[in-house]
Amino acid sequence: MKTGTIIYVVGEEMVGFDMLKAIKDLQIKADRVEIISSRSGHFDVMDAWWSLTAKGMQRIVCVLAEIVNDTGLKLTGREMQLCG
Repeated sequence: MKTGTIIYVVGEEMVGFDMLKAIKDLQIKADRVEIISSRSGHFDVMDAWWSLTAKGMQRIVCVLAEIVNDTGLKLTGREMQLCG
């Protein structure tokens, strides 16, 4: 079963913040990862969910992450499995 993860980032991204590096440092185990942040291409969870569904993901999980010290991300420990 293909797994997709939506990372909902809270906090303000500073200029020069490398979101892709921060996501890689989290070492998320998923076939695809979509990001929702103030500068990402997704508007909301439903938009990212639709994108993952269209790419064939059967299990989709949404996790919350916060920007820490303008250098990385920290998962908050909250996880939601999305159905539909």
